[in-house]
Amino acid sequence: MKKHPVLAIIIAAIVYLALYPLGSCAGLIHPACYAYVGTLLPLLFAFVYLPASANWQRFGAAVILNGFVLILGFIAGEGNLPFAVGMIALAVIAEIIRGVCGYKTLKGVKLSFIPFAFSFYTYSAHWWFDKAGSLAAAVEEMPAGYADKMAPVIDNIPLLIVMLLFTVPVAILGMLVACKGMKKQAALLK
Repeated sequence: MKKHPVLAIIIAAIVYLALYPLGSCAGLIHPACYAYVGTLLPLLFAFVYLPASANWQRFGAAVILNGFVLILGFIAGEGNLPFAVGMIALAVIAEIIRGVCGYKTLKGVKLSFIPFAFSFYTYSAHWWFDKAGSLAAAVEEMPAGYADKMAPVIDNIPLLIVMLLFTVPVAILGMLVACKGMKKQAALLK
């Protein structure tokens, strides 16, 4: 029995939302884990994006996924301007690519996933756009010494650039693995 597209996209949005706190928890290991987990999360995001796009073969899969996380992020007090601008921009870029390639094509899903894969970085972007505020919040909310470990991570812009660039091959790999692991969803696309 095939799931109704609305139910499929709602389930995908809930699973996608759950990946954000999971990624944030990486910061409990070390600040660098939180700062750069966005490079590895596309391996998981692909398993949400593929079925969402396969079941929602029209404009909106990326917008719904990022919009859901954005709205609930603001409700939870985790929202800020870089997060909002980034989530909206990445969703729109992904939707434009899917629209140009065709909403019913696997090629469109694969190519549109590349910009979408950067979505977690919009959540952690406040570290680089509001360093002072982020360090102050770390002093308040995290264990003693966390802000001292966090400052060099924020200041290491060359590593941030490398990790952002590395997100592209990870996104491609994530989508390839998702297509192999979710053959039924991939088969829904041309």
